[in-house]
This record gives sequence, C-alpha cells and structure tokens, in this order.
Amino acid sequence: MVYLTSNILKKTMLKQNKAIKLLLSTNALIIVAGAMLGAIYALFVEKIGGNLLDASIAGSLFAFVGGITVLLTGKLADKVKRPEFIVSSGYFIVGVGFLLYLFADSVMWIFAIQAIIGFGEALYSPSFDALYSINLDKHEEGTEWGEWEAMSYFTKAFGAIVGGVIVTNFGFEPLFIIMSLLCFASGIYMLLCSKKVLVKK
Repeated sequence: MVYLTSNILKKTMLKQNKAIKLLLSTNALIIVAGAMLGAIYALFVEKIGGNLLDASIAGSLFAFVGGITVLLTGKLADKVKRPEFIVSSGYFIVGVGFLLYLFADSVMWIFAIQAIIGFGEALYSPSFDALYSINLDKHEEGTEWGEWEAMSYFTKAFGAIVGGVIVTNFGFEPLFIIMSLLCFASGIYMLLCSKKVLVKK
C-alpha cells in the first residue's frame, strides 16, 4: 500500500507544471507544521494550566478571527497584482505564531497566539486559492484540485505522527521551533521562486 501510494505520488508530481509544484510544496510545509501540533494541542494547553474547555475556546478564537479576516483578504486577493507576497506574508505570520508558543505560560497567551495564527492563515488562504486557480492546467482543473486535497490529507497524516514522536521524545519546545522553521522556509521559498514560475494576474 505504501509503495503504491508513493508510486502514484511520484507519477503525479512528474506531470505537474512548475507553478502547481511550487504552490503544493510550500503549502504542504504549512499543513505539516499545523498538523504536528493539532492532534496533541489539548495536552499542551493542559501543560500550562488550562483545561479542555480552554483548548476549545482557543480553537473557537482561531476560527472566529480567521472567518472575519478572510472576508477582507478575499477582496484583497482580487485587487493585488502579486498575491504571492500575501501568501508569503501569511506563512511568516503563522510561523511567528508557532514560535510564540515557546513563551506561552498562561491560557491568555494561548488565546492571543491562536488569534495570530488564525489571522495568518486567513491572510494567505484566498490569495493561495487565487494563485492555484490561475495556474491550473486547462481541462485538468479537477485533477489538480484533487492533488491539493490529497496533499492535504497525506501531510496531515504525516505531521500528526511526527509531532507525536517529537513531543514524546524531546518535548514541546523543539516541536514549536521546527513548526515555525517550516513556515519560514515555505515563505522564503515562495518569495524566491514565485516570480519565475507563477502566472501573473
């Protein structure tokens, strides 16, 4: 099964255009980073003195801030000429949010960090979707959106396992550093490569 899956992924990657490869690879790092904490998030909240209700409120704050922000950034994505800059900015903000977990020592810190991460994700999402749509190959739109969906599922599965292994063996601090580094690397890679491979609006 693993061999079959890897074989399918390899063939799929070979067929993709460069723009889709760039967008998938950078977004994959962000999704992996988030998934590394997602499954064990409640454990971290309890570690700093919170409870399951606090973890639920934090998740709600993330979604609420994201929902408000995305209404504004969706319009922004339609107006800017270089939406990849917005995508990179969102990646960096999410990375900063993950890094701030190193200093979290209260539930209020957690609430603030979740709001920052929610803002960062909502900042880049509409621009990412716009870029992905613009760079789709004609008559392969369903296939290439399916590739994004598959990437999202696979990276979440991978990230959840890796996050658990890291925390079990080394604790939460190294996890947060790795998560933020993945986001920063993704943002930098997007900035360096986007001008050469992405279709302009």
